[in-house]
Amino acid sequence: MSTTGTPAVERLDVQVLHFPTDAPEADGTLAWDRTTMVLVRAHGGGRTGVGYTYGDPATAQVVTELLAGAVTGRPVFDVPAANEAMSRAVRNAGRPGLIAGAISAVDIALWDLKARVLGLPLADLLGRAHDESSLYGSGGFTTYTHDRLAEQLDGWAEQGLTRFKIKIGERWGARERRDLERTEQARALVGDHAELYVDANGAYTRKQAVRIGRTLAGLGVSWFEEPVSSDDLAGLAHVRDAVTADVAGGEYGYDLPYFARMIPAVDCLQADATRCGGITVWLRAAALAQAHGLQLSGHCAPHAHAHAAAAVPNLRHLEWFHDHVRIENLLFDGALDPSGGAVRPGRAGEPGLGLAIRADVAEQYRVRA
Repeated sequence: MSTTGTPAVERLDVQVLHFPTDAPEADGTLAWDRTTMVLVRAHGGGRTGVGYTYGDPATAQVVTELLAGAVTGRPVFDVPAANEAMSRAVRNAGRPGLIAGAISAVDIALWDLKARVLGLPLADLLGRAHDESSLYGSGGFTTYTHDRLAEQLDGWAEQGLTRFKIKIGERWGARERRDLERTEQARALVGDHAELYVDANGAYTRKQAVRIGRTLAGLGVSWFEEPVSSDDLAGLAHVRDAVTADVAGGEYGYDLPYFARMIPAVDCLQADATRCGGITVWLRAAALAQAHGLQLSGHCAPHAHAHAAAAVPNLRHLEWFHDHVRIENLLFDGALDPSGGAVRPGRAGEPGLGLAIRADVAEQYRVRA
């Protein structure tokens, strides 16, 4: 028990899990063949909360060496105070990057723990602004063949999704013609009435992005994610003003000031609760966006976002990202149903995030020290 008489955080456990991809994957600026999850369990009050991030295995060391001592012994209910304590504890280590991912995983676990102790779905604890959150199917990697892309898009359509995103900007923007051909293929596959999105992962120069964006307008592309580097805020604003698609960015935001700087440069703000400081900071980013008349989109890790997204009135949608959906469906009981193109978290009445770790799967993919 804490000094206030409420349950205290007793300890944190952390595991690193490596999940091979089901096929070679790449976007405009990176290629990979596995995805690493850092899984955190927070214990207290006879319950266990689950949180996670996707990132480097060294993230686990940050949890055990820098963060556990900052949150252990604190009241289970005081999650924002624990978040602040973690941020202060890493001052000299440097908060952005994998350290922010570690804070995020612990914060998500602490929110899950609090809701479980109270016996509430997290969406009910936070308070719902709406009953369901829209999704968009995300994948369409540059390594995909025509047949593989068609298979993926058809799979999402069969589930009732009407928003689809593919990767472009192949080889740092060196294959513009193929980018456009793949986008044309995607439009033909999803039909004229579906929303079609593209993500360049910062691969283009400013003029490239404008040129590509104007061509994409003829294909009805309505979302152009990271047309240039998210570090080039002036470039993002330039592209936003020159193209008809909504320009989006923000997935590499590791703290609230980052989002404040980005807001003037985008049409829709993205934030990732597994990177930005957890649900605590993600909700603040949503409020910041709303104060400036923008919507918020949740980046990747849909099961980490779904309950918090229900509490956000200016939510546009969540990213139903192929890699993370595959992993989360494999690892957790209680995974959400995307039928109809939306998720409805907490309606089964399970407390917290409603996720239960499949111990055998965690053991199968666990990285041995």
